[in-house]
Amino acid sequence: MKTVPIISLAQAAQFVKDGQTLLVGGFGMTGNPVHLLHALADLPTKDLTYVANNVGEAGIGGGKLLRQGQLKKAIGSFFTSNREAVQAAQAGQLEVQLIPQGSLAEALRAGGAGIGGFYTPTAAGTVIAGDADVRHLNGQDMIFVPGLRGDVAFLRAWRADTAGNLQYRLTEQNFNRAMATAADLVIVEAEEIVPVGDIPPEQVHTPGLYVDYLVEAKLTPEDLGSSADVKGSSKKVDEARLNMARRALQELRPGDVVNLGIGIPTLVADLITPGHGLNLHTENGMLGVGPAPDDGGAMDFPVNAGKIPVTALPGASYFDSADSFAMIRGGHVDVAVMGGLQVDEHANLANWAVPGKPLLGVGGAMDLASGAKRLIVTMGHTDPDGTPKIVPDCTLPLTTRGAVNVIITDKAVFEFVDGVLTLTELMPGATLEEVRATTGAKFNEQLRN
Repeated sequence: MKTVPIISLAQAAQFVKDGQTLLVGGFGMTGNPVHLLHALADLPTKDLTYVANNVGEAGIGGGKLLRQGQLKKAIGSFFTSNREAVQAAQAGQLEVQLIPQGSLAEALRAGGAGIGGFYTPTAAGTVIAGDADVRHLNGQDMIFVPGLRGDVAFLRAWRADTAGNLQYRLTEQNFNRAMATAADLVIVEAEEIVPVGDIPPEQVHTPGLYVDYLVEAKLTPEDLGSSADVKGSSKKVDEARLNMARRALQELRPGDVVNLGIGIPTLVADLITPGHGLNLHTENGMLGVGPAPDDGGAMDFPVNAGKIPVTALPGASYFDSADSFAMIRGGHVDVAVMGGLQVDEHANLANWAVPGKPLLGVGGAMDLASGAKRLIVTMGHTDPDGTPKIVPDCTLPLTTRGAVNVIITDKAVFEFVDGVLTLTELMPGATLEEVRATTGAKFNEQLRN
């Protein structure tokens, strides 16, 4: 069995050359090779193409490379959380290629498996699809996504043995597993490097044949950015938002596998009890998500798709991002509850971008919206200026076409009955006249209350 060289951070950084494509593991700052990235930031290496879910937080990890002007292009799914990335893109200092999160994970898996690419329904009919080849397969429009590879991969593992076998911790598999297969040179920073045999074969997540070099680097809370610490929140939740969350919970059935989006859907998690019999899924690699801990952070707990530490319920499991989105696209997630900017009469959803606004990320929204068996959208009935958000046709960039089943707003509940937008319920304090006056789309009325 081979022995993988153990090198210093400075030595590792020197393997990356000007103009190369660098794959970087991690989701937010968890499972992120922050020490390797900071070592690279100490060198004058420039014109890099940075492939990752995101570029880290401002001044941390890839965010440090960005701040120093070492990145020419970023390929990933969600850069909005780093304001400096948004500003650099708007100023023309950083070229950005957005890929839905699940397509990014699968493109890396394809690249690592020697597969030229794949067809997926995710992003079909949206601006993200661009000029991709479109085929009608299995009754759906699907777009072609090429496989993705890099020159060098920087990864983070919890444990590595001297043969290069890797073990990841909690939700830190994320993009690390696929990226380990998809680069010409793979360098791993590990919390601990142990002798061969100390990691049982059944606990090896990435076999050592993929790994070229190891670096030992200890994680600190500062390396985790905003996920480092969490406290129980005493912030008062707006009653209208809470009413929407309560109503969304009524749509869920015992045994459902449910993915909750950011915003109002997140409030649903706080209302769920063991008696509901629900199994929460988070796209960064966990099934069996429990409530947020009262104290502690990502040093002690897994994180959800909002990069917030959560607990794991009995029977929970962890997996990588590629497997997670295979669950979604494969129809194994029963319900997705998502926020919305617009929904139209044709069950189209727009929820990821507003023209002219500094939003630079699609995340997993397109995968979930098109892949979940049932899609519930929670949102305010109107914009703050009174503009209706339920409209004849979406004018904002689409997330998915024809997939919405239920709309829950602060004023009403709408369902698509036989494909027709139908008002079925009024929310507390709302009147029928008010709903008619503030809804831009045509709808039928079949009120149940």
